[in-house]
Amino acid sequence: MGGAGDDAAYGDDDDDIFSDDDDDDEHDEFELAEAYDGQLVVGGPAGEGGDGTDGRDAELDLPDEFVEAGDEVYAELISRLGEASPQPRLAATRQVVELLGDPHRAYPIIHLTGTNGKTSTSRIVESILRAYGLRTGLFTSPHLERLNERIMIDGKPISNESLAANWADVKPFIEIVDAQLTATGEPRITFFEALTVLAYASFADAPIDVGVIEVGMGGEWDSTNVADGQVAVFTPISLDHTRRLGNTVAEIARTKSGIIKPAAQVVSARQVPEVLAELKRAAELTESSFIVEDAEFQVLSTSVAVGGQVVSIKGIAGTYRDLFLPLYGDHQAQNAAVAVAAVESFLGGGANALVDDVLTEAFATVTSPGRLQLIGTEPTVLVDAAHNPGGALALAAALKEYFSFDKVVAVVSILDDKDAEGILRALDPVVSEFIVTQSSSERATNADELASVVVGVAGADRVIVELDPREAARLARDSAAESERGAVLVTGSIMLVGEMITLATEEEWKP
Repeated sequence: MGGAGDDAAYGDDDDDIFSDDDDDDEHDEFELAEAYDGQLVVGGPAGEGGDGTDGRDAELDLPDEFVEAGDEVYAELISRLGEASPQPRLAATRQVVELLGDPHRAYPIIHLTGTNGKTSTSRIVESILRAYGLRTGLFTSPHLERLNERIMIDGKPISNESLAANWADVKPFIEIVDAQLTATGEPRITFFEALTVLAYASFADAPIDVGVIEVGMGGEWDSTNVADGQVAVFTPISLDHTRRLGNTVAEIARTKSGIIKPAAQVVSARQVPEVLAELKRAAELTESSFIVEDAEFQVLSTSVAVGGQVVSIKGIAGTYRDLFLPLYGDHQAQNAAVAVAAVESFLGGGANALVDDVLTEAFATVTSPGRLQLIGTEPTVLVDAAHNPGGALALAAALKEYFSFDKVVAVVSILDDKDAEGILRALDPVVSEFIVTQSSSERATNADELASVVVGVAGADRVIVELDPREAARLARDSAAESERGAVLVTGSIMLVGEMITLATEEEWKP
C-alpha cells in the first residue's frame, strides 16, 4: 500500500514554536544521528514486522499472509470521500456506532486537538499510560506509509488480520447508513468517518483499558467527537484550515473547544489570549475543570543530549527532573509537559504525582515518526512533517539548537491550501539550498508555481526545481555530501515525508 496521502490525511500536525537558550555543549550531528538511528520507527510493509509493525518484537521474519486483506481495507476506505473534504456532521457517525452497540463507550478516552503537536503529544500520553501497565488504544492521523499506523493497540500498529476482520464486522452497518444518507441526498460515510468507526470498534475488540484519540480536524463536528473524553487536551492553536474552521484563532478555538464534554478535565498548552478565552468559556459552560500551561504546569528546563534532550517538568501534582526524552526541539518538551498534565488528570484527577521510574521508562521509549526523524546517513537525511508556519518555525529552531550542520539542502513540496510563503520564510534562515519538487498528492502545488514562491523568499541562486521526488532526493543527497557536515531535510508535505521514508528503506540510506 502506498504512502500516506495529504489528500487522504488532513491531520494538522506537528509542532509549535517555543524555544529556550541551551548550554554550550558541543554535539556532533553525526554522533546524534547514530544515537537516533532506529528510534523513530514507522510501521512498514509486511515482512518488516509481519503486520505492519516496526519488527522490534518479531522473533522471526515471517511474511504476513493478511497483507492483501489489509490493502483491500485501505482500497475500500479511499474509495470514499477523502479527508480533504470532511463533512461537518456527527449524526452519520453516531448512527453507525449506535448500530454497533456504541463500542466507543467501552473504555475511557483522552481526547486531543490543536493545530500543532497533537500527534506527538498523543504518542507521549499513550507511552506513559502503557508504562503504567494499561492496555492502550491510540488513534492518530495521518499515516506515513501504511494505514495500520493510525490504529495502535498496546503500542503497535493493528495487524492486517485484525484490521480486515474488524472492517468485515463494521462494513455492513456503515453500508446501512450509506443507503440512508444517499436516499436523503447526503454524501455517504466518508473515509475518516469510516476509519473512526473502525478504530473505535477495533479498540473495543482488543480490548483496551484506555483510548488516546486525536481529532482529525477541528473538534466540534469531527467524527471522533461522538465519544466523550474524560480528559480534553489542547495543544497550541493557531491559524490553519481556515476554509473549514474559521478565519481567526478565536473562531478556530471555538470549533476545537467542542471536544469538551460535561464535567471533563481540560488541559491546555500555552495559548494566545483569544484562544485561552474561548477554551475557558467552553470549560465554564460544561462545568469542567481547566488547567493551562505556565499557571498550573510548565517545562522547568531542557538541555541537549545525545539522541534527544533532558527535560525537567513541573506537573499538576509533582515535579519530575532530568528525564531523557528522545525527541528534538523545545516544542517537544512542551508537548511532554502537556502529556504529563493530561495523564496526571486522567489517573488521579490531578491530585497524585506520577511514579518517577514509570515516567522515566515512558519518556525513554517515546517515538514520533515523521518528526525530525533520521532516515539516512552519509549524508544525514532528516524528514519532518511540518506543513504550516508554526511547525516550520519549530523545525528551524530545533535544527539550530540540536545540530551543527554547515549545509542543509531542503527538499520541499507543499499543498495548495497551505501558507507556503509562511513555511518557507520560517525555514529560510536554516536552509542553504531548496530543491522544489511535487509529491503525488493531487493537491500538491505545481512545482514551478511553488518555485516562484521559494525564489521570492530565498533568491533564484538557492533554488532548483525537480518534479520527480526521487530525483530531487538524489540531487539533494549529492549536494549535501559535498560538505563535511551537510544534511538533507525533507519537509512541507506529509505525503512527501512518507514517500521519502519508503525510498530510504528501498535504497538503504541507513547501513
